[in-house]
Amino acid sequence: MLSPTGWGALVGGAALLGAGYGFGYPEAAVLGLACLLAVGVALVWTGRSPRLSARRRVTPRKVARGDGAESFVALTNTGGRSRRGLDLTDRCGESPLTLHVPALAAGAEHIVRYPLPTERRGRIALGPLRLERTDPLGLSRRVRVFGPREGGSDTLLVRPRVCLLPVLPSGTAHHVEGPTSDTADEGSLTFHALREYVLGDDLRRVHWRSSARTGTLMVKQLVDVSLPHTTVVLDTRAVAYAAEDDFELAVDCAASVAFAAARSNFPVDVLGETGPVLRTDGAGGGDADALLDRLALVHLSERASAAGAFDDLERARRRGSLVVVTGTGDTTGLGALERVRRRFDRTVVLRAGAETGGAQAEPRSLGSDVPQLRVTGLDSLPAAWRREAVR
Repeated sequence: MLSPTGWGALVGGAALLGAGYGFGYPEAAVLGLACLLAVGVALVWTGRSPRLSARRRVTPRKVARGDGAESFVALTNTGGRSRRGLDLTDRCGESPLTLHVPALAAGAEHIVRYPLPTERRGRIALGPLRLERTDPLGLSRRVRVFGPREGGSDTLLVRPRVCLLPVLPSGTAHHVEGPTSDTADEGSLTFHALREYVLGDDLRRVHWRSSARTGTLMVKQLVDVSLPHTTVVLDTRAVAYAAEDDFELAVDCAASVAFAAARSNFPVDVLGETGPVLRTDGAGGGDADALLDRLALVHLSERASAAGAFDDLERARRRGSLVVVTGTGDTTGLGALERVRRRFDRTVVLRAGAETGGAQAEPRSLGSDVPQLRVTGLDSLPAAWRREAVR
């Protein structure tokens, strides 16, 4: 196809050629003919599509916010002649990135390496790759788009940053290695789900009715509800934060608290005013990764009140620790915390946001006896959290 410059040369050349012949100006006619010849040569130059293959590799595919990630694109000239004048355009989310590709001999390979943006959480779509070949004068270009099967598209998952925190101790005693005597209380074991029998399972937990119905030996999976249970309420309302960076800090804080429990194989619930974000029972080894993957996709909401986040807590039977993460802005609906906090052994409120110019009073709706930790940066969270853990 012709570029805007090519269209200008074509129209201008035709006009000069017609005016030169019509009004007897040979110089204008020669100039117009030269423009038309240049456009013709450019079309011939870019007429044949270059035979190239592309392979993309993203390293790493999942990265914490702010950490480095790179994309490697390997271009191979599969044709029988050298190719030059190539430009590679890639899209990283909404931002296009154009790179010049040097001349490629027949069978040669060139690897393009460039950093990817990781300043914001989310799933970043990469591609599709666009390969443009232009003539030396820039009058014509041929564009080839590489599809997903050709390695032209991929994704990068930017997850929240986390810092290592201890799990808040709850008021329920538990044995890490299980019951220590034959008289140990088994009342803390509760039914969780049915699953297929695995060699070594206790046959006393076989659910015979389900096994007869499905034709597969099914056993009851029990969980220990006395394990330290962490419930995190993340306020995602836009009005609760003074800036978008404060919300990113709040997600980092919520991820750090939940990650501390999940990596120790303890149950974790993450809730928002729009509903549950993720629930883990502590039985799976991939809970920590699943938690970070899910929090990578959390966005601001337009809800006016945070009370919806506490509705499920009011109906459910919970113990352990309740951590509410919010900003320094609007606190509408957070007064609902007073209805549910007695159900938990400990309740802590994290308020994420930069310090303001004047002294800022803590909201009375959260209760005077509820600890409120101000977090101005993720680096300041561990010290404040450890003080609360030993309090």
